[in-house]
Amino acid sequence: MSAMRTMLSAGALVSLLGLGYGMWAIISPGEERRRELLKNLPESNPIRMEETRKRNILVMQALKDAAETNENIARRVGGPAK
Repeated sequence: MSAMRTMLSAGALVSLLGLGYGMWAIISPGEERRRELLKNLPESNPIRMEETRKRNILVMQALKDAAETNENIARRVGGPAK
């Protein structure tokens, strides 16, 4: 009886793994769709990429300024505290 239970458990596990793989294969996009998705990413647009670089430079500069001061710059940005 124990051997039969083990065999049924192993069969159920293999079936579930097969079902999961089958669902993954159905849902995942094909090669052509993957290429299209990669082509439309924001990183593939040079103008958008340059804007992102500039924004990152400004954020890093703000973080550097905040690290160099003891003042709470969050209060400075939002205006005077109540």
